Amino acid sequence: MASRDEDLERLKRRRMLELQKRMLRESQKPEEPPKPEEPTPDEVFNTWLVGRAWEILKAARAQFPKVMPQVEGALLEALKAGRVKQKIDGESLFQFLRQIGVPVRLQTSIRYKDHGELKTIGQLMKER
Repeated sequence: MASRDEDLERLKRRRMLELQKRMLRESQKPEEPPKPEEPTPDEVFNTWLVGRAWEILKAARAQFPKVMPQVEGALLEALKAGRVKQKIDGESLFQFLRQIGVPVRLQTSIRYKDHGELKTIGQLMKER
């Protein structure tokens, strides 16, 4: 009986030593530097889109919710690969979307300045 208890104690001590060694090894490992986080698509676009490009991108997302994720993915790949060399302004993005078959409609209004006041065409017609 005594030898059985001794064997159990020896096994416990061996296990404890193994655990202590493993914990010591893990604590001595050099910590891996944190991986830089992937920027979100909007963060990437924020560095490349200028002018009214955001307005056009948001309108396209609202009008074509099924197609735009694919278009944005392809555009992100081109931006990350360095195939796009210059900033993208609103006119360029609008033309690009039209060329690939995404006719984005923007709300427009014609206004004119009359005696320092901006007026719409509708207001002009009412006045006359």
